[in-house]
Amino acid sequence: MSETATKEALTFEDFKQEVLNDYKTARISRECSLLGRKEVLTGKAKFGIFGDGKEVPQLAMAKAFKNGDFRSGYYRDQTFMMAIGALNIQQFFAGLYGHPDIEQDPMSGGRQMGGHFATHSLDENGEWKNLTQQKNSSSDISPTAGQMPRLLGLAQASKIYREFPNADKDQKFSINGNEVAWGTIGNASTSEGLFFETINAAGVLQVPMVMSVWDDMYGISVHARHQTTKENISEILKGFRKEEDTNGYEILTVHGWDYPALVDTYAKASQIARTSHIPVLIHVKELTQPQGHSTSGSHERYKSPERLQWESEFDCIAKMRSWMIESSIATAEELDTLDAELKKDVLNGKKAAWEAYLNPIKEERASLIAVLNQVASSSANKVFIEKMIADLNAIKEPIRKDNLTTARKILRMVVGENGKDLLANWIKDYIYQIQPKFSSHLMSQSSNKSENITEILPVYDENSTDVDARLIIRDNFDKIFETYPEALIFGEDSGNIGDVNQGLEGLQEKYGESRVADAGIREASILGQGIGMAMRGLRPIAEIQYLDYLLYALQIMSDDLATVQYRTAGKQKAPLIVRTRGHRLEGIWHSGSPMGMIINAVRGMHVLVPRNMTKAAGFYNTLLKADEPALVIECLNGYRLKEKMPANIGEFTTPIGVVETIKEGTDLTIVSYGSTLRLVEQAAKELLETGIDVEIIDVQSLLPFDKNHDCVKSLQKTNRLLVVDEDVPGGASAYILQQIVDVQEGYKFLDSKPETLAAKPHRPAYGTDGDYFSKPSVEDVFEKVYAIMNEVNPTKYPSLY
Repeated sequence: MSETATKEALTFEDFKQEVLNDYKTARISRECSLLGRKEVLTGKAKFGIFGDGKEVPQLAMAKAFKNGDFRSGYYRDQTFMMAIGALNIQQFFAGLYGHPDIEQDPMSGGRQMGGHFATHSLDENGEWKNLTQQKNSSSDISPTAGQMPRLLGLAQASKIYREFPNADKDQKFSINGNEVAWGTIGNASTSEGLFFETINAAGVLQVPMVMSVWDDMYGISVHARHQTTKENISEILKGFRKEEDTNGYEILTVHGWDYPALVDTYAKASQIARTSHIPVLIHVKELTQPQGHSTSGSHERYKSPERLQWESEFDCIAKMRSWMIESSIATAEELDTLDAELKKDVLNGKKAAWEAYLNPIKEERASLIAVLNQVASSSANKVFIEKMIADLNAIKEPIRKDNLTTARKILRMVVGENGKDLLANWIKDYIYQIQPKFSSHLMSQSSNKSENITEILPVYDENSTDVDARLIIRDNFDKIFETYPEALIFGEDSGNIGDVNQGLEGLQEKYGESRVADAGIREASILGQGIGMAMRGLRPIAEIQYLDYLLYALQIMSDDLATVQYRTAGKQKAPLIVRTRGHRLEGIWHSGSPMGMIINAVRGMHVLVPRNMTKAAGFYNTLLKADEPALVIECLNGYRLKEKMPANIGEFTTPIGVVETIKEGTDLTIVSYGSTLRLVEQAAKELLETGIDVEIIDVQSLLPFDKNHDCVKSLQKTNRLLVVDEDVPGGASAYILQQIVDVQEGYKFLDSKPETLAAKPHRPAYGTDGDYFSKPSVEDVFEKVYAIMNEVNPTKYPSLY
């Protein structure tokens, strides 16, 4: 049984009470699922996906789960969350209703549908709590198997802390690396590549991870024969089993309805992973799903009568109940009475959750109606307004959309009347108060956010010589690892050879194979390692060898990393730095610049595009002082170019969201970033020979973009704009144009049409000529600027063509 149950002094009464408490949790969870489905079908909730049928194995998992441990699971785990004390009845229903209050719905503050679970790693100031003193759950995401890469990092953190205790001197994140990361997944989702990639990586790394597969033989409506070879995930993973003198897994199988066996199995798994850092796979078989996949359909449509009958007989709670009666833990009558009491508790919790959700909206409606009555009293449209007030007041269960829609429609009716300002002010104040409930915490709101980091310029003295730029990156990383014992870097070729461009040369030998580490060719789980370790207080730098291969990890970056702060309403963070290199090299797969794709997928991260290695090093220094995730894209063709070595290596910082004017001019503003800037600078020199003086602005940071609006200040002087980059047409250049012309209102100062110059719409072809004919060249930039000036003054600048 549990730790308590293994003590010699345990009496039968103690044992009996422990089992009864487990049964209560399971029964409460089941009643929540049953009543939750009804709430969806009656329209109070939009959608439901519940954990019925998985209750008993989750009780066993909870018994083995200790303070400091982390869960990375999926949307069936409500019983587990209840068992560890992280979710109660009212909170369950608050999540189902989408209550936008993190105190009412501590899982996500209404930002995720019910079934997406989390605990709070951060306090009200966005600072870390002591995670070793609580049971932890990383915030769930819906994409199937998307929880797997993060799980790897959560487990690896324990391994790092065990090897490097100085990385957590205050023991806020680990006690001697003894924490286990617990993963859960449905059997059908083990078909996803992310599952196999992570399973393989965990076996290689030998991390304390316990992976539970809840197997009910179906994935949505699709039977296991269409999902898994041999219809048995533990059977086909036997090759991962650890043998003498090999790495690998311990693989355990257990029936999901066998309470005593489940408790013993999870206790064994915990011991193996916790003490030996050997990953364990638990295949929990013969589970059921009594209400089908979700509230969108009925499982009677795809399950045979025989299967439905079997599920009725082998329901895990029914089997646990039978075992309890047979073991003289409780009589049938006692359990019937208990069931009835618990059903009432769930009903009362549901009612309390609904009232807590609805009452504030009704109060807001009352406030609006008072304003509307005042507006109507002097309006020419009084009759129509009073009808709309009556309609709003008649809504039995209003939502905030009802309030705001009514107010905004009535505003149109009184636009020329005295009551307009009163109503307009109510609307603006209402949006100001309510919008943050749905939109806050996209980025950090703590004192450690990047905008609070003071800029420190590079310092140069008589000893500052021109060096290969990769040495600036290398020496800066050396200083980072010396300064931050919690910092580490890993990726393909990052360790032994010091990365393909020698930016980490010699650092593995100096800091060890765990802090400067090689990783397999598995970009998604490399990102996951970083996410999980960052969620446990480490400062990982996950390296993706080339920008083009970031696409393997883009789903994890977009769905998981970029949304952590947002989907937890600021209660979790993962300040991971993703390092890559890209832009110009050779050919389709090594010279892409899919920046538009990236910046529109990873809102919630910084996307930084330094033009040289000094700027890149400064970004790393800034990010390590901050608590936000970021992607840093180094220029692939910049490592061997010469830059002057700063005297204050490891100390200077590059500000995030601040552009830099690298050449002043009067005739036209060119905005660009990264490798393309060198071409722009060359074109500017050639344009000067024709009398055209351009101003060049280095974006430096795409997300966020130009917080000080320096681009529009340049337009006030030049009155003309050209955006140049090497993404496809309509990619990042269109984004930059929208930011300058729309957000910064640059259109007010333009005397010529704003232009963009991007690459061709295809991937870049191979070779020097392929580059020339695929991406903007010096001549392209020159002629684009010249054509703009030709329109301005055709006499001075006669047409080239």
